[in-house]
Amino acid sequence: MADTESLRQVAHSRAPLSTWFGIVLLFALFGIIVLAVIGPAPRGSDYEETRAKKRVDNLKTSREEATKALTTYGWIDKNKGVARIPIERAMKLTIAELARQKPAPAGPIAAPQPPAPAAASPSPAQASPAPAGAPQPGAAQPAASPPGRAPASPSPRTTPSPAPPSPAPAKTP
Repeated sequence: MADTESLRQVAHSRAPLSTWFGIVLLFALFGIIVLAVIGPAPRGSDYEETRAKKRVDNLKTSREEATKALTTYGWIDKNKGVARIPIERAMKLTIAELARQKPAPAGPIAAPQPPAPAAASPSPAQASPAPAGAPQPGAAQPAASPPGRAPASPSPRTTPSPAPPSPAPAKTP
């Protein structure tokens, strides 16, 4: 009996041909409506040409506004007294202002510290790696010559005596 009841349920659950025909007709109707809406929309080269012309016009107006702002006088904020001046005039004023200023003297240049003798314990500044271009500890450094005299080349038999270690700590940036 169970078999006959399940066959009846399958027979009643199948959609009739008219239902399938209605679904296909509904999709066709939807397609026709979409074509009717999209059909009159502007397409092709005319639409793109008008958009390109609008972009060119926008570019021209923005460039004209920028040129006007860079080449004319005008108020930025009249209440605060802030105005704009042409860029050429601003450059001339800046050059004249810089020409009136005297250059500031440079600060003293620190001479490199001579290396400490090998018996001394390394300081914390010597334990860290030295920056590029800084003298390496233990590397030979030329001795400073007094002003007005040229440095003499050392003979192979004599070596310069090491300078006493300075108690000043090394400067780190």
